[in-house]
Amino acid sequence: MGRNTRKRRTPLATKAIAASAALALGGGGLIWANYYASAHETNGQNTTKAATAQVATITCPDVGQQLTNVPNQARTEVDGELANLDRQITDAYQRLATTRDAQSRDASFVQNSILQPLKERRQVIIDRIQLEINRVGGSAPDSLDGLAGCTGATANQANTNAGQDNTGQQQNGGQQQNTGGQQQNNNGGQQQGNGGQAGNGPVAADFVDITKVGRNVQAKPKRSRNASTGTFTTRCGVNANKNHNTDNVIVAPGVANGAHHLHDYVGNQKVNAFASNDTFLQGGTSCQNKNDLSSYYWPVVRVQDGSQDFDQDADGGGKEGNVGRILTPVQAQIKYVGSPTGKVVAMPQFLRIITGDAKTTTNGLANANAHWSCTGFENKVQLTTQYPICPRGSNVVRTFAFQSCWDGQNIDSANHRTHVAFADARGNCQNGFKAIPQLTMRLVYKITPPTLQNGVVKNAYAVDGFPEQLHKPATDHDDFISVTTGGLANKITNCVNRGQQCQ
Repeated sequence: MGRNTRKRRTPLATKAIAASAALALGGGGLIWANYYASAHETNGQNTTKAATAQVATITCPDVGQQLTNVPNQARTEVDGELANLDRQITDAYQRLATTRDAQSRDASFVQNSILQPLKERRQVIIDRIQLEINRVGGSAPDSLDGLAGCTGATANQANTNAGQDNTGQQQNGGQQQNTGGQQQNNNGGQQQGNGGQAGNGPVAADFVDITKVGRNVQAKPKRSRNASTGTFTTRCGVNANKNHNTDNVIVAPGVANGAHHLHDYVGNQKVNAFASNDTFLQGGTSCQNKNDLSSYYWPVVRVQDGSQDFDQDADGGGKEGNVGRILTPVQAQIKYVGSPTGKVVAMPQFLRIITGDAKTTTNGLANANAHWSCTGFENKVQLTTQYPICPRGSNVVRTFAFQSCWDGQNIDSANHRTHVAFADARGNCQNGFKAIPQLTMRLVYKITPPTLQNGVVKNAYAVDGFPEQLHKPATDHDDFISVTTGGLANKITNCVNRGQQCQ
């Protein structure tokens, strides 16, 4: 019931790229061609210089973030076309990663054989998006016409961009860490290409010894007399039953493998690309409170120690550079908290929220909301652009604090962002938005600390992501769909507003 069986249009151009991408499968996953191979350099130092000058990844404007006003009648088709754009970028990146020999012989290869064809194919999709919006009486942004072209970024450029806020605005308010650093040579199969077991990250510069990072956690806003100080904790497990898929029903409904990376799911057990609101109500839940049918899902974390997992030959897994052993959190805490400045209103049924940005390597940090730390350090150090190396006896911690202001009308928006917002530095909602219970999540992982030797990271861990995003820590993100029965949404709100500690 509620299954979207409508067949998505897939451009012939997309199929052509997929067919031409010569993927090298070995060792149970996608093994990218050695990024450092050069027909002209034999000296190790010169090879490293040549590598940093080569194109490491593909940077494309994020069309979806520009679509803030798409009529409801056009959203299904527009979401499908945006998924086609993601598929095109993935295919082009795979071609980039598997044609290093041709690139070393022809300086114009990337531009002529990868970037220009990609631009032409993207333009076809963008034209379709404009047509769909205008067809139902909307007005497509004029800026879309300039978003077809993509560029190639070198290793150093990718690192720099992953640590920069391209818009000058950062919503999570956290202190960013430097991610600069030189890419290093292949190390016995542990790290090749742009680093990592599959050659698309992470690299040594993506890690830092947390004991060497200064305190950067900012003080919380002061509570007013009217603050909502309660909490509501829902216990939904750690996904021990391994409920996974590579879909994203919020961003790409009706599109299989729309995320291009694997998610852990807790809460609602019937979430995939084809699920509908009716499906959610019938989905069952992993939560102890059976009225909590909400879906909580996040990208998996993998250890890149040479091992593989069940999806080593699958889309969204090894075929797209997401390799290594999947880690199940040892703890997963899901808690709703209140506002420091006033009372909150209940979340509407089927509210969708995405926090963070899976594409910060190319988008910059404007929407980044990744927080990495270690047990024993969470109140002192939170990292966005680096993974922590924790001391002995300490575990890796991912935390998320979702947007806590709602426009009071919409359960979603065209770009999946503008219907919700973060409170300001004092904890107030702006622009007429209403405070809702803030969803917070804390995931704890037991990980053997990676080691850094000669600028190379061994036994790295990384969050799953789009292949061209190079597994940067800032790409971490979290997804949520609010689904409750039995008056639970009001119970959460009342608990928070009354200052109670509930579960």
